[in-house]
Amino acid sequence: MRKELLKVSNLKQYFPIKGGFLGRTVNHVKAVDDVTFTVYEGETVSIVGESGCGKSTTGRSILRLDEPTDGKVEFDGEDLLSFNKKEMRENRKRMQVIFQDPFASLNPRQTVRQILDEAMEIQDAVPRDQRDEKIIELMDTVGLGKHQADRYPHEFSGGQRQRVGIARALSVNPELIICDEAVSALDVSIQAQVINLLKKLQKDYNLTYLFIAHDLGVVRHISDRVIVMYLGKFVEIADKKSLFTNPQHPYTKALLSAIPKTNPDEVGKERIILKGDVPSPIDPPTGCRFHTRCPFATEKCVNEVPELRQTENMAEGHVSACHYMEEIASGEHQPTR
Repeated sequence: MRKELLKVSNLKQYFPIKGGFLGRTVNHVKAVDDVTFTVYEGETVSIVGESGCGKSTTGRSILRLDEPTDGKVEFDGEDLLSFNKKEMRENRKRMQVIFQDPFASLNPRQTVRQILDEAMEIQDAVPRDQRDEKIIELMDTVGLGKHQADRYPHEFSGGQRQRVGIARALSVNPELIICDEAVSALDVSIQAQVINLLKKLQKDYNLTYLFIAHDLGVVRHISDRVIVMYLGKFVEIADKKSLFTNPQHPYTKALLSAIPKTNPDEVGKERIILKGDVPSPIDPPTGCRFHTRCPFATEKCVNEVPELRQTENMAEGHVSACHYMEEIASGEHQPTR
């Protein structure tokens, strides 16, 4: 039986909007709105969706970089939200993050050696007399030379800086790493190198990844399971194979249709162009949040919130939140707009 390393239940992250002369809270940005999922030890779960859908906020809330509004986050059976600052700090070395911008996430006034040493000192992860050896080992692990340890971040390329970020995450021997758009700022060829490095490290160190991305091509290469998110809500959860071969939610199908074809002569599904813009998370649509852009939306979609559920033609563990999954699949329900 697989071990549940991370269990998130009914997580909400509402950011207050202040207004008026007294600066009172007049509304909220509902960035993450009641999401539940589990990450098992040793697997990679990816969260995908358009910019602004709440992917990164979900990751930050799990780590308590932003304090969640409500919900429960359990890591290895322990409730992270019940920890005080000292307890949370002690547990952070078990959970690390790789940020999107490798330049902004590294101290420009410190050398790589100082950056890695500081991480190990703060978390008391490695004895002082062993840190130099550990730093050289980390540099080699992420594909950098030991002579580069005394360079500053600006002396590296973008891909090399991201390798430094990976080394920093590994320096405290974590169990879970949240990769927040970890390759989106890199060139395509460098993306492949970093993704292959992450996969190798996962195998060598028995790491668990929560991988946040918008590029489904990258997600297809690294994931075991995929969660599709739209405007603070999960709309589909499935293993990688099921999601890419048998997508159920109209939003998922639109995202998959946007993946570039590697062969210009390749015959594939027609490109689905979503009309309109993503609604504001301050005042999200009623019912299904996707109904304002969904070609199959009806009055039911406007008024009733769809639940994540599984149908007969879906693999085990594959769930989607759409009122008309069966009818769309059979052709009984045609576009309404």
